[in-house]
Amino acid sequence: MSNKLRSHGKSMVVWVLLAMLVLGLGGFGMSNFSGRLSAIGSVGETEVSVNDYARALRDALTSTGQQMGRPLTMAEASQFGLDREVQGQLFGQAAVAEAARVLGLSVGDVELNRQITAAQAFQGLDGKFDRETYRSMLRQQGYTESQFEADLRSDIARALLTEGVSGGTVAPAGTAAALAAFLTEERAISFVEITEAGLAAPIAAPDEATLEAWYKDHPEEFTSPEIRKFSYVWLTPEMLMDKVTLDDDTLRAAYEERRDEFQQPEKRSVDRLVYPTAEEAAAARAKLDAGASFGDLATERGLSLSDTDLGEVTEAELGAAGAAVFALSEPGVVGPLETDLGPALFAMNGISPAQNTSFEEAKADLGAEAKAERARRMIGEMTTDLEDRLAGGATLEQLASETDMELGTIDMAPGTDDGIAGYEAFRAAAGKATPEDFPELGNLDDGGVFALRLDGTVAPALIPFDEAREAVAESWRKAELATRTKARAEELKAAIDAGQTLAAAGMIVETTAKLRRTGFIEGVPAALIDAAFDTEPGKGAVVAAEGRSFVVQVDAVAPADPASEEVTALKASIADQLAKSLTGDMLDLYARAAQAEAGITLDSAAINAVQSQMQ
Repeated sequence: MSNKLRSHGKSMVVWVLLAMLVLGLGGFGMSNFSGRLSAIGSVGETEVSVNDYARALRDALTSTGQQMGRPLTMAEASQFGLDREVQGQLFGQAAVAEAARVLGLSVGDVELNRQITAAQAFQGLDGKFDRETYRSMLRQQGYTESQFEADLRSDIARALLTEGVSGGTVAPAGTAAALAAFLTEERAISFVEITEAGLAAPIAAPDEATLEAWYKDHPEEFTSPEIRKFSYVWLTPEMLMDKVTLDDDTLRAAYEERRDEFQQPEKRSVDRLVYPTAEEAAAARAKLDAGASFGDLATERGLSLSDTDLGEVTEAELGAAGAAVFALSEPGVVGPLETDLGPALFAMNGISPAQNTSFEEAKADLGAEAKAERARRMIGEMTTDLEDRLAGGATLEQLASETDMELGTIDMAPGTDDGIAGYEAFRAAAGKATPEDFPELGNLDDGGVFALRLDGTVAPALIPFDEAREAVAESWRKAELATRTKARAEELKAAIDAGQTLAAAGMIVETTAKLRRTGFIEGVPAALIDAAFDTEPGKGAVVAAEGRSFVVQVDAVAPADPASEEVTALKASIADQLAKSLTGDMLDLYARAAQAEAGITLDSAAINAVQSQMQ
């Protein structure tokens, strides 16, 4: 937040606060916490309110959940340290606000009034500030005028101090230039991979003594993992499908509810360019007829094709222009045509035919979906009874004999994912289970349920040599090949360093020109690129990675051109990033110092109260 305030100046603060009001975030939890729990703590005399913490924590939960593709629970957030991260941010802001208070930094009434009255959220229908609208919006979100204005005044003061601490921060010019040159340097290289075919002699089969010695020296490779043996019961919607019956009336009702899905009108992929006047639209059409493209016309208007794209639309959605657009049988442009926005040209880029799926055609899919949904509901209705049985001491075997649940056993080892182990919920429960645990009902992601019991554990054990012999031979051969090919690579490197080229070695040589440090070569370990930039021109390097051996030779080096547009732009970008990083570090150090000077207090009860609302 400090960076935002520094970048956008004082005006940014009021828009952030006003956005919270408009979105209904300002008073989050106001009715859920007593006056006794008004703050989760303070830095000096500056408090961090429970509402600020609730809002910031909820935003963090939502953002992280979107990144993970599923809702995030408060328990998971605590495990990830998300709550502590949010607290750190808020107390950092409070520390800067406290420092501003101690220094006497403030904003005058005139500036405060200017920002509030300029906010559209507080304006009436005439576009002017309306005090009743202002009071009403604050009241709806649990603010009094004095509270809101005090918060706003404090935030603007904090922004002023933030600007003073970090304003004018620039990165060392030499650092940005050096990094830009480092990243844009290019090299031409030659390389070969040493395979068994490139050895002086093929690898001979090992004798028994060699294999036994390898087996003895590498026991970790031939040790079976720990096996956890489970009994379980489970019930999935698929298991109940045969017990579900549906009549045609039910399926027809489902079909009618989803008619729009099965009866879709023809659609066209359309772009639209709207012009202020008919004359300008006609002139654009003339340019089009003279050979200009629709994209050229868009560029003239300062637009990209993404700005003109209407997506796939029906004739009805195009209004009066629909008939002309849909009269085209292949991609083309029509218009100018009158629209509600003005005269426009329409480019039709593709046709999606109408889709008319009859009830009889959709019946099988509808039936399968309806049966699965009914089966999920049936399992949901059984859940309480199943939980009560387990709580009453029923064994898994009893549950299987008295209910629809099915009994099974499984041996779990790292990587087991067949059968019921294909469910993440089962694997997670199995990983935490102990012999003392009583079975509990768990949920599967397809609507099913399960319960498990850990019956025993088989400790890791060395596999007998006779059983492991094939794996031992494969392991020895792989290691021997890596050793031999690397030794051959070292010989080639010595020859290259003595003046010989890779081509003289009589192997298939691959070359790459204009390779950069950030480059990629298909099928080659990244370590080869690193080695190419650590090696002097004309010299060679050995790369042993991923069980493979390579020799790379640097043929030429093309230093970065400091005057090129690319390097100039990259240098500016790096300088900007470094400046932002330095700014962040300065603000962080300042906030830490301010916290240390003013002192921090935490109210665990208030923190727990907020977090309990997030469950």
